[in-house]
Amino acid sequence: MALAGRIRSGISFFKTISVSPARSHLPGAPLIPALRDYATASAQKTGNVKVPVALVGESGNFASWLYIAAVKMNSLEKIESDLSELVEAMKTSPTFSQFTKDPSVPRETRLAAIVDVCDKAKFAEPTKNFLSLLAENGKLKNLDVIVKKFMQLTTAHRGDVKVLVTTVMPLPPAEEKELKETLQEIIGQGKKVTVEQKIDPSIYGGLIVEFQQKVLDMSIRTRAQQMERLLREPVDLSNL
Repeated sequence: MALAGRIRSGISFFKTISVSPARSHLPGAPLIPALRDYATASAQKTGNVKVPVALVGESGNFASWLYIAAVKMNSLEKIESDLSELVEAMKTSPTFSQFTKDPSVPRETRLAAIVDVCDKAKFAEPTKNFLSLLAENGKLKNLDVIVKKFMQLTTAHRGDVKVLVTTVMPLPPAEEKELKETLQEIIGQGKKVTVEQKIDPSIYGGLIVEFQQKVLDMSIRTRAQQMERLLREPVDLSNL
């Protein structure tokens, strides 16, 4: 139960964290207004759509605008499926992956290729429009990051919570089960918790838990750094 105890000890930490809204300004970038228009192009009767998780940075903004458009067009699942298929194609085809990241490819060539891929794969029109915007503006190189952030939004939309747990070695099944149950208590019922493990020997021991842009760092590396800072602080002997 030691693992569950370490997680529970961080509950107050999670409650004190606030997430700032995403802010990114790109003066002169034509893609930004185009994406805003894309996200608001559907019927106004759908009302305002709020993203379930505030994302930061350029890729976070792109993912958020795509999410808003997808919800308004009632195409969230289809777009998610299309993008998952595209990312998988990038993994299995180094040539295609390199094509999306090569800045020397002319804009017209990028656009024509993406439209052709979308048509052959029978992607939804919103998916094709979004990818075309990225191709026209040289942003396909960020596609994998944008898709990852978009998936983060769709996961939150369904009420699922993806938790990244970093350890020095894989957790035994019993500890993983205990950790998942403890996180379920922290996050609350009604949401599905999915645990993804990451191995990082550089943390020396302990674990780091990340979810919903919150981080609970219980690694030995961080504790050692904190102890080092404490030992370096000057000692005030005036009150002795």
